[in-house]
Formats: sequence, structure tokens, C-alpha cells
Amino acid sequence: MTKQTILGRVTQLAKANVNALLDQAEDPQKMLGQLIRDYTANISEAEQAIAATIGNLRLMEQDHREDEEAAAEWGGKALAASRKADELRAAGSGAEADTFDGLAKVALGRQLRSEKEAGTAEPVIAAQTEVVDRLKSGLDQMKAKLSELRSKRDELVARAKSAEAQNRMMDSVKSIDVLDPTSELSRFEDKVRREEARALGKQELAASSLDAQFEQLDSLGDSAEVDARLAALKSAS
Repeated sequence: MTKQTILGRVTQLAKANVNALLDQAEDPQKMLGQLIRDYTANISEAEQAIAATIGNLRLMEQDHREDEEAAAEWGGKALAASRKADELRAAGSGAEADTFDGLAKVALGRQLRSEKEAGTAEPVIAAQTEVVDRLKSGLDQMKAKLSELRSKRDELVARAKSAEAQNRMMDSVKSIDVLDPTSELSRFEDKVRREEARALGKQELAASSLDAQFEQLDSLGDSAEVDARLAALKSAS
């Protein structure tokens, strides 16, 4: 994976609008689960790629320091060789002085080469440092986005469970008249009143039958009295 590809993906994921994605989803909870898995995988992949990029940057920085140190070292050697040449030339040893001047030139050449290598690496290191900073920033945003996704998922799951519980409750009482919570009691009371009315009816019927019997008995008594009086009249005559 190239640095530009990593940076592009990190930037795209970090800028993702979670709410907009959820609005477009048929099953937000399922989509959130998939997004969390994708983000987790991408973060892991990005972390590995960024770590490799940082490692390469640190190697370049190390090489740059070594080039700078080498340039300083060769500069010191060139100076020492030049001074030695000057001493020998002052002492009348021109040939030997020329040898040390030659060594000074060799050292200066290597110093120049080290300085060029260090100079060439500097803009590359600067660019790589900027890329790493942007990758780190994007990775932090991705982690924040992952936290947001998990929070959204937990909220959605809690709301779904609450809605499910409410639906179960409504299903359990759907047979009850919501306008009259005592409707079942009212029906039971009506049944009791009907039973009481039947009992009253039976009592009234029983009372009517008893009155009729007593009336019949009274009627029999009157008839007997008439017969007795008739008998008395006959016996008197």
C-alpha cells in the first residue's frame, strides 16, 4: 500500500458522515455493525502502514544525521591535512606537503559528497514528516469516528430494546378496552348482578306460590264454615 493510498483512505474514512450514512441505510443497526467492523479493520491496517512509514522516515533521518556527521568529520580531516601540508611546506618539504594537500582534497571531496546527500534528503524528510503528521491526525480522527460509531450502535440497540419491550406490553393488553381500564371488572359485575336478579326472581316466584297455597287454605276454611252453619240451621229446624 502506498503512502498516498493510505492517506487517501484515512482521510475519506475520517470525514465520513455517520448520520448521513444511517439515514440512507435500510437497517441502521446492521449497517453500524458493518461500519464498526470495517473501521476496526481499516484502523488496524492503517496503523501497520503508518508504522512502516514512520520507520522509513526514521531511517532517512538517521542516514541524514550520518551524512551530516560524515561531512563534519571529512571537513575536520581536510583541515588537519591542509595544516600539515602548510607545516611541511614551511619546513621545506614541498613534495610531502603536496601529498597532504592531496589528502585534504580527497577529504574535501568526500565532505562535499556527504553534504550533497544530506541536502538531497532534507526535502524528502520534510515531505515524509508532513505525510506522517497527516496520517497520525487522520488515524486519530478515525479512532474518534470509531468511538462515535460504537456510541451510535449502543444508543440504537438500547432504543430497539425499549421499543421491543413497549410493543410486547401493548400486545399483552391489546384485548383490553384502552378507554375503560375497568371494562373486565364491569363485565364481571354485570354477571354478578344477573345472578342476583335470578335469585330474586326465584325468591319472588317461591313467595307467590306460597301465598296461593295459603289463599287456597283460607278458601277451604270458609267453605267448611259455610257447611257447618248450614248444618246448624238444619238441626235447629
